[in-house]
Amino acid sequence: MKLKLAIIGVGLIGGSLGLCLKDRLGEEIFVTGLCRTEKSMRLAEKLGAVDFAAADIEKVVGNADIIFLSPPVLQIVPTVEKILPYLKTGAVLTDAGSTKEYISKELKKILPPEIYYIAGHPMTGREKSGVEAADKDLFKNKAYVIIRDENIPPEVYEKLMSVLKLTDAKFTELDLTKHDRCAAIISHVPHIAAAALVTLLNRSEGDFESCLKLIGGGFKDTTRIASSNADMWADICMTNGEYISGNLRELQKILGEVIKAIDSRDRQAVHDYFAKSKERRDEILHTIENKFDPN
Repeated sequence: MKLKLAIIGVGLIGGSLGLCLKDRLGEEIFVTGLCRTEKSMRLAEKLGAVDFAAADIEKVVGNADIIFLSPPVLQIVPTVEKILPYLKTGAVLTDAGSTKEYISKELKKILPPEIYYIAGHPMTGREKSGVEAADKDLFKNKAYVIIRDENIPPEVYEKLMSVLKLTDAKFTELDLTKHDRCAAIISHVPHIAAAALVTLLNRSEGDFESCLKLIGGGFKDTTRIASSNADMWADICMTNGEYISGNLRELQKILGEVIKAIDSRDRQAVHDYFAKSKERRDEILHTIENKFDPN
């Protein structure tokens, strides 16, 4: 009997999962996708990310063994409320949400005992969005966080993991709180900082045109992720606000220390700031290079 996977949100992440699993399993899996527009439905089918796409919830999730939720974070719980009446007993829900505490807490309020939710977060992506940017190798060698819930039977985890492992991601387990704290530092604050650098350029007033002439690799590299989906990042900030704000204040403190050193013309302090950051970054990249693909 074919495995049926339903993807809610056939964009970059959902589309990449569909492409990967169709490539690995072929006719052994039937992938359905929920799309908002006729254009996106046909594109998802044409690219091979899904076998069947529709806007009809029942047709997409009915009889699905696994449901992969990949809309913006604040849409995940309302989406589950909509699909819940059509899910079969034993169905497994998992997601690609960048924040985990909020989603898990809200879903536990509405899910019946026979429907299982296993929180997940593939730590991958691109600045481009949409199924047209999807890639069957997007997850390969990237960190993929799974949140283990002791109330869920081991065989349910095995059922999900037997599918997700086909992505060749590097799986790691964290608890909900640690995930959200770490994601704020590693992912969420850097996105805000990248957007801040673009905003800084935009506020350069009379120097804007002159600044454009100087743009090179440094600006492009440090602001690349500022081209990410605005809806997705607004939702992340609304659902992981405590940890994001706390780390932004710490970043503000660090920048304040650098400003003070520059204003006082303390070259040694400025030198040490750069030297220690370089040394630590080199150590970190050396440590993780054999574990994950950091790119």
